[in-house]
Amino acid sequence: MIPRNPTEAHRNFFQEVHDVVRLVPPGRVTTYGAIAHYLGARRGARMVGWAMMASHTANEYVPAHRVINRNGQLTGRQHFATPTAMQEALEAEGLVVIDDEVQDFQRLFWDPATELE
Repeated sequence: MIPRNPTEAHRNFFQEVHDVVRLVPPGRVTTYGAIAHYLGARRGARMVGWAMMASHTANEYVPAHRVINRNGQLTGRQHFATPTAMQEALEAEGLVVIDDEVQDFQRLFWDPATELE
């Protein structure tokens, strides 16, 4: 659940998460944990998830469909307009998704800690 009354620190973290997600190239995916680690919040994967749930309120588009769990699964799909919207967006970028899991996840994984350093 998104914090009911997010503090300014929450808002800043959400903005930082959204900024990182905007850098994920089409056809690639990253994880909640990788983003948290990159932003210095090693155990902040859940907070990244909250930021992704709020991404539809951001001023600029956030390609939230590119953020999946550490096992390559589309755990955030229920927060999209339809149950299949996340998969459809990934497939439109050339990814293969079977049973809510990105195929060839390791090859497609985009790690901000290595890609942005």
